[in-house]
Amino acid sequence: MSKVQIMSVIGSAVPPQLRELGMLACWYLVQDGVQISGPLTSLPAAQALSQRIGSGQSGRLSA
Repeated sequence: MSKVQIMSVIGSAVPPQLRELGMLACWYLVQDGVQISGPLTSLPAAQALSQRIGSGQSGRLSA
């Protein structure tokens, strides 16, 4: 099984609904170049979800 990676995006790459809330960055989980989570609002949230997936709770996820 391939590793889950955390991808950060900033500025105009942040979804409009998060930019409207003042967010300038967000994070996604990616596996084999495919996004497997919705936008996450913090790096600790992305890290926690990544660890959860790594422990066997896989599948497409959304925040």
